[in-house]
Amino acid sequence: MRIVSIFGTRPEAIKMAPLVAALRAEPQINSSLCITGQHREMLAQVMALFDLQAEHQLDVMQPNQSLNGLFARLITAVDAVLERVQPDGVLVHGDTTTAAAAALAAFHRGIRVGHVEAGLRSGDIQSPYPEEMNRRLVDSVSTWLFAPTLGARDAALAEKVSGRIWVTGNTVIDALVATLAKLDHDAALERTLAERYAWLDGRRKLLLVTGHRRENFGEGFRNICAALQDLAQRGDLQIVYPVHLNPNVRDVVRSVLGERANVHLIAPVDYIDFVWLMRRAYLILTDSGGVQEEAPSLGKPVLVLRDVTERPEAVAAGTVRLVGTSRERIVTEASRLLDDPATYAGFCRSANPYGDGRACSRIVDALCERPFAQFHA
Repeated sequence: MRIVSIFGTRPEAIKMAPLVAALRAEPQINSSLCITGQHREMLAQVMALFDLQAEHQLDVMQPNQSLNGLFARLITAVDAVLERVQPDGVLVHGDTTTAAAAALAAFHRGIRVGHVEAGLRSGDIQSPYPEEMNRRLVDSVSTWLFAPTLGARDAALAEKVSGRIWVTGNTVIDALVATLAKLDHDAALERTLAERYAWLDGRRKLLLVTGHRRENFGEGFRNICAALQDLAQRGDLQIVYPVHLNPNVRDVVRSVLGERANVHLIAPVDYIDFVWLMRRAYLILTDSGGVQEEAPSLGKPVLVLRDVTERPEAVAAGTVRLVGTSRERIVTEASRLLDDPATYAGFCRSANPYGDGRACSRIVDALCERPFAQFHA
């Protein structure tokens, strides 16, 4: 069976890397990889870390690209790959414009689509934007739906999707488990990372921040940065913010936070660096979906800089809290976790509702029509 995996952004690459490896190890599958280059520079980091080689490399990214322009270039470029390869199936991940365009291109050609991380829903078509629409589109044209949780499965079933659904856990936990193993068993790597971040102050609590969501552009990011500016006045805190390359993020962050001595604005880091930083962090603020899934495995509290989330399991478990982009609320909730040990301890549960590190093997078994025990948190 010829399977083409298609992705184009850094988060997709992290979550698909262990699956691509599992597909290539399966004798019943002829696996190839197509990368679209939706995140060109940031994608290269992950490709190198996981030793991924792509048979098909597209170059769709343009400065200040519009969503419609990007979608048009993607669907045209991916269609040309499908014409050459004639695969039996296409695997896409999550909710990116790459995933939506590749799934639609495959559907138009009558090629089966497999959606990794199917069934996630926020219930608000505008948030996250355009990701909520993208994931609904991909689920609607998929033959194979690989839901990470029972809740995601139920959300897809409620929409009466025509494809078959399996609950596999999330492949990001597979990637995290593999990365933690590298850190735990490679003393030289651990020393290298400690030296790279030797400027961290061990006497101060580390607040790790990520933020890049399109729906937060403008006032939302200005509010987030103002809240971080307020928190930076604390003498017991240091803030590390790997800043996304998008100028809508980068320019605002630098203008508001660039002069604070205990705020470290750094370039986007490799995934292994980010996992190391998450381990060191006392608290994480993010609008990322992947971080919401990874942090519970590390016992780290997360404040989500969004009003809604398509990942409600961690909210229900009490390891994640939605705080939106209100300056006052971000400061209040972060301060409570920084100052109240009992509140902090209530967040730090190690059970992860998103996976057990075996999602990729389940997906391969499903593609090969082998029985397996589905994931239950």
